[in-house]
Amino acid sequence: MTSNLHAPNGLSIIPVAGIPEIGEGDDLAAVTVANATLRDGDVVVITQKIVSKAEGRIRHIKEDDSAGFERLVAGEARRILRRRGTLTITETHHGFICANAGIDRSNTAVDTVALLPLDPDLSARRIQRRIEVLGQVAVGVIITDTFGRTWRNGVTDVAIGCAGVAGVVDLRGTVDAQGRTLQATEVCIADEIAGAADLVKPKDGNIPIVIVRGLDSSYLRPSSVSAEIVRSPQGDLFR
Repeated sequence: MTSNLHAPNGLSIIPVAGIPEIGEGDDLAAVTVANATLRDGDVVVITQKIVSKAEGRIRHIKEDDSAGFERLVAGEARRILRRRGTLTITETHHGFICANAGIDRSNTAVDTVALLPLDPDLSARRIQRRIEVLGQVAVGVIITDTFGRTWRNGVTDVAIGCAGVAGVVDLRGTVDAQGRTLQATEVCIADEIAGAADLVKPKDGNIPIVIVRGLDSSYLRPSSVSAEIVRSPQGDLFR
């Protein structure tokens, strides 16, 4: 068996400009179809922030209300792992390990914060299905957020929800370039797509949607971050 983890003709990473300010109840699928030319096999990468805005996951809290912010974090956390000053490392109800339960002030109105979507996989599935109806194209959808990584400096975008594009590609049993059989290689393709898309989304550029084109067609399948990417406590050596 040979490995098929490749993009045979290279990848295109296309920022979608002209996205209006998103508010509660807005149709993100319709906004995407109106502003992007989509093709079968495209993956639509959407930042968590506009999904949270559309789903009404914005909360009003004063910039200097640290106690109120801590209460919000506690309410969104399954458990608290570490605290240092104003930083709290949490496990969210989704199973994500991240800072402050994923609550963020960036790119929101003054005195507001954005909470993570309640079910990012479900959000991705809804957007995917509606894009396919409105645009008459078969696409994948990934919802992303910016996370830090244990033992590494800097942040990168990762997938917190996905639909119609693989979360993890299992290469165990395939062979490498020297013909050796791979024993343990499972590639988190959704996170790789999320990180690639972030390269064309400057933080001040108002580019909340990116199209990634040219992925191997075998990646386009039913998927889930919660089922494929979030590691269970039983398989985690650090819990």
